[in-house]
Amino acid sequence: MKTCKLFSTALLAVALISAGSVYAESQTTVPLPRNLEAPTTQTLHKTINIDGLEIFYREAGPVNAPTILLLHGFPTSSHMFRNLIPALSDRFHVVALDYPGFGNSSQPSIDKFDYTFDNLAEVTQKFIDALGLKHYSLYLMDYGAPIGFRLAVRHPERIDSLVVQNGNAYAEGLREFWDPIRKYWKDRTPENAAPLAGFISPDGVKWQYTHGARNAATISPDNWNVDLRHLTKEGNPEIQLALFYDYQNNIPHYSAWQAYLREYQPPTLIVWGKNDYIFPAEGAFPYKRDLKNIEFHLLDTGHFALEEDGQVIANAIRRFLSK
Repeated sequence: MKTCKLFSTALLAVALISAGSVYAESQTTVPLPRNLEAPTTQTLHKTINIDGLEIFYREAGPVNAPTILLLHGFPTSSHMFRNLIPALSDRFHVVALDYPGFGNSSQPSIDKFDYTFDNLAEVTQKFIDALGLKHYSLYLMDYGAPIGFRLAVRHPERIDSLVVQNGNAYAEGLREFWDPIRKYWKDRTPENAAPLAGFISPDGVKWQYTHGARNAATISPDNWNVDLRHLTKEGNPEIQLALFYDYQNNIPHYSAWQAYLREYQPPTLIVWGKNDYIFPAEGAFPYKRDLKNIEFHLLDTGHFALEEDGQVIANAIRRFLSK
């Protein structure tokens, strides 16, 4: 009996060793892919030095494909394009930067950097030149509109097309939301600045994402948590306040931007969240006055339309730019 048990134990050990050998062999003989480089559709996260500033940007897609430059709004960063980039990068070269003071880019203090839209556009132009981008389409959203239109007026020959998503260029688009900011424009006092602090508070940032949305539960809190990371850095509230004040200097440029649209007629896709209180749909319709080659969509969502209708917008871009 004892011999039998020993024999059974030996057989079991041999079986286990054999099984382990087969398993080990199966694990080591699986061929590895020849090319271990990341596919071109994978988003890369990079930085580049522009005049001593570390500018963070996301890039994906083949560099020899048509380029789309994505320009983010307030209070966010290139993070707002995290899902749009892979939805386009199989067919397009997609680039999205963080402006100074936003996201993962440098945040020089206001006494070392002039936080104006002229200067943000200047940094963006130098970024474009550093990357060697000769022709590109522009995605304009919120702050991205005054920055992008400055680029377009400076180099109209470089612009292949425009995608405008809640990006204003007309007086009709500045309504009740702007009243406390207009008050600050007229009288730059601490008392008039105080109500603007709400725009960069946790509740205020969350509101910008969820107001006007069909279903706020579809919008991830990662959005405002990521934004608050740079908004709460020491000195950043002063940066945002400086840009609130400087926004008034965009309005005198509206006539020049509209003249650019009429003269150069860039093919333009409008994908606008119609429930946006910040830049309402009244600012979308005037584009039809100045443009002949325009595709126009009002979406049943709010300011950050990509959060609810990202796939709809991606499909519209793919279709429009393939024409």
